[in-house]
Amino acid sequence: MLETEKRNPYSMHIDTATTEEMLELFQRENLNAVNAVGKALPEIGRAVDAVAERLSRGGRLFYVGAGTSGRLGVLDASECPPTFGVSPETVVGVIAGGERCLTRAAEGQEDDAGAGRRDLEARGVCAGDAVVGISSSGGAAYVVGALKYAGEVGAVSIALSSNYDTPAGRAADISIVTDTGPEIITGSTRLKSGTAQKLVLNMLSTCGMIKTGKVYENMMINLRPSNRKLRERVIRIVTEIRGCDAVTAVDLLEKADWDIRRAVSL
Repeated sequence: MLETEKRNPYSMHIDTATTEEMLELFQRENLNAVNAVGKALPEIGRAVDAVAERLSRGGRLFYVGAGTSGRLGVLDASECPPTFGVSPETVVGVIAGGERCLTRAAEGQEDDAGAGRRDLEARGVCAGDAVVGISSSGGAAYVVGALKYAGEVGAVSIALSSNYDTPAGRAADISIVTDTGPEIITGSTRLKSGTAQKLVLNMLSTCGMIKTGKVYENMMINLRPSNRKLRERVIRIVTEIRGCDAVTAVDLLEKADWDIRRAVSL
């Protein structure tokens, strides 16, 4: 039996626990998810380098998943353009069943391996791209099909799961396993496994962007001021880099069409 499908001995009687006991249990298991990511850092590092190499040459990063895993991939992908100033086509989230499955569960979609292949083919995935297949069980046919297709066209393929020795892991060039163990609610991998997946996706996209020059020191220099909060953040970044006051920063930004790089002449 997969570790993610086993019963958690610590939550056997959670249905009769007090609220405080439930929350303490959740917090302990959340920390287990964080620790599981820590143990997978060598594989995550290999994946980051592979992703950064493709991005630096104009390639794309694809996240592919079904259900919770697919939604997490789409979430991380959608946050890259405003954070790093990249095109929406640079990091792409692909979810089994399409956009309607972002808000409505259609779990049967994960059993169609052919759909995984077709969805990547339709997006023109090629040798210059990186494909991350996300599946808590490591057995979602949709994800396995996508990873196999990625390998066939020469794209680097990366599996992210919470179980060892899985079809997804065997189909990928790099296998990242966050061994989060049995869930608090048996089989509900939107919990610890999903938490670990989000942490890893944060690392893959953010470190990939750092390594391709989208960050200066620890600041988002490709940020676009699309709302008041971001406008204020852009001003703060320029004042920090140039060592000037806010009035001067605004003047520099206006002359540079609110492009941070041009404003500070990096």
